Amino acid sequence: MNKAHPVIPQTDIAIVGAGPAGLSLACMLADSGLQITLIDTQSQAQLAQPQMDGRDIALNHASRELLQNIGAWSRIDKTHIHPLQEARVENGRSTLALEFKDQQRSGKPLGYLVANHRLRKSLFEQAKQADNISILDNTELQSIVPQTQGTQLTLSEQKALSCRLLVAADSRFSNTRKMMGIGAKMKDYGRTMIVCNMRHQVDHQHTAQECFHYGHTCAILPLSPNESSIVITVNSAIAHDLQQLDDHTFVQTAKNMLDGRLGNMELISERYSYPLVGCYADHFVAPGFALIGDAAVGMHPVTAHGFNLGLHSAQALSKHIMRARKQNRDIAHTLVLKPYALEHQLMAKPIYEATNLIVKLFNDDSPGAKVLRKAALSFASRFSPFKRLISHRLTRSAQQQRFL
Repeated sequence: MNKAHPVIPQTDIAIVGAGPAGLSLACMLADSGLQITLIDTQSQAQLAQPQMDGRDIALNHASRELLQNIGAWSRIDKTHIHPLQEARVENGRSTLALEFKDQQRSGKPLGYLVANHRLRKSLFEQAKQADNISILDNTELQSIVPQTQGTQLTLSEQKALSCRLLVAADSRFSNTRKMMGIGAKMKDYGRTMIVCNMRHQVDHQHTAQECFHYGHTCAILPLSPNESSIVITVNSAIAHDLQQLDDHTFVQTAKNMLDGRLGNMELISERYSYPLVGCYADHFVAPGFALIGDAAVGMHPVTAHGFNLGLHSAQALSKHIMRARKQNRDIAHTLVLKPYALEHQLMAKPIYEATNLIVKLFNDDSPGAKVLRKAALSFASRFSPFKRLISHRLTRSAQQQRFL
């Protein structure tokens, strides 16, 4: 007598990676009537209480609105949401600075700063409330087998899952992307970012500052009164040496790098380091498959676009899925997925390339580059339409983004 084949569980959409992009997509599809399964190697406890990782995320108004619409924004304690009123970019010790303010005097901040672990926690809590979202924790995707209808996934501990649409949201080093045979242009910037929180003597006035010095870049992200996230970006070898310093010496070094602009400083968190690697996938979709978040585009943090771009990818894909659903079309068909890919590429490519140009220019300490970036900053600081355009882009709503 033949042994019956075990029945493989089915879901409409399997999302690999329960990070911000994957959780956001799941929450955006909470009312779709589709069954959503999130797959992640972390435990439920780790997902429910993410550890602080030192990263504070700069959110524009469109991202805040998207988080509000899916219910995640209201789950963040208001005392942990820090308004960003102004931004200032400096080149070395030049007196020239590029400043961004609320040009229309609307009273709205340029954006908001929220700790990464708090965003992840709020998104996970929201996803847990949806009846159509299930989470496979402590689970690793091991293989992908495309079928005539859908895709079969082999998971750890001899588990399996069948889905109509597979979505990769598992970081810029995505194994899911590799399993699907999609390459990516990886860019090692040769720099490492050290982040930590400091209490300081001088008020930050809710102003973010980016200081491009020769050999290093420093950023000040204003949090609570007289507390900021300090970001130091240096050559990776130097970063290793900085991480070996005792706390007192590190604080004094950071104070000197910031030219003492914050007065006396005190370390109030651990120090975290992140090697900087960019990523741009060769394709954003394949039959029955889509990439979102860093799995599609992993940004250098200098322009603070990464999280916002990841949310855009989730929003764009969810929109095309919902449209196909209403029209009784196959949500995994290339005619549904390709418009998403085009939309996200039109948004991501210019930002990615422009960011890399900025990084290249401000990491180059040759005499010619120094002259060029001084001239560029001088032009930008005096060209009011450019500053108004950037400020408007930061403060416009999700509706004003004119998503296709």
